[in-house]
Amino acid sequence: MLILLPPSEGKTPAVSGAAVDWSSLGFPGLNPARAKVLEALGTVSAHEDALDLLGVGASLRDDVVRNTRLHAEPAAPAHRIYSGVLYDALGYRTMTPAQRRKADESVLVVSALWGAIRFGDAVPAYRLSMGTALPDVGRLASFWKPQLSEALASAVGDQLLVDCRSSTYAAAWAPPAGQTVSVNVFTEAGGVRKVVSHFAKHTRGELARHLLSRRGKAPSTPAGLLKAAQERWAAELVPGTARKPHALDIILPG
Repeated sequence: MLILLPPSEGKTPAVSGAAVDWSSLGFPGLNPARAKVLEALGTVSAHEDALDLLGVGASLRDDVVRNTRLHAEPAAPAHRIYSGVLYDALGYRTMTPAQRRKADESVLVVSALWGAIRFGDAVPAYRLSMGTALPDVGRLASFWKPQLSEALASAVGDQLLVDCRSSTYAAAWAPPAGQTVSVNVFTEAGGVRKVVSHFAKHTRGELARHLLSRRGKAPSTPAGLLKAAQERWAAELVPGTARKPHALDIILPG
């Protein structure tokens, strides 16, 4: 089983330590593409209109300035750099050592800067969204799509993929539909279901934690994933097609 996560928009910078070691990152075949994005990001971030070009507000100016020196910034494992609702709910720090090892093996983060990294890969904090277009790179989701398809094929194999990404990051890579289950979250009251957005991040984080911390074998099929989810939530499985992944619908009380 592999769990696909989006990065958090907010990140917690490492306060000390060595800079990123490119040779230690997972999926080293992505390094040339990573270097191209990093160079373009540094150039844009040094521009006088950097905030507008990156689509961020003035409160994030320090984050954008940090983008200009990412080669030298301290790096830390991805599970420490990424923060926010989903990652708080996943709660890596409160896991047992065995659960942490499982998370390091099972979690992939699809990133606008790094393409894809494993949970234990050490990277610096940065500010870049997959929806951004960079000079000489273009729209990042389009740039990464062929890169990730090639680099991740061998890592995926025939494993079940639990896709907890947002639509912005899902656009960067379409894994094999037959072995992929996207995770949706709804509330239901009076027989009426509504899609939830912000709180969906929390529930996806809770699902990831549940899958990494529960006893027994990890689910290997969509039906097995449904059974695991139903240990905690009301849930349904919507079968996929040859081109469309299965969907796990988690239903919360309204």
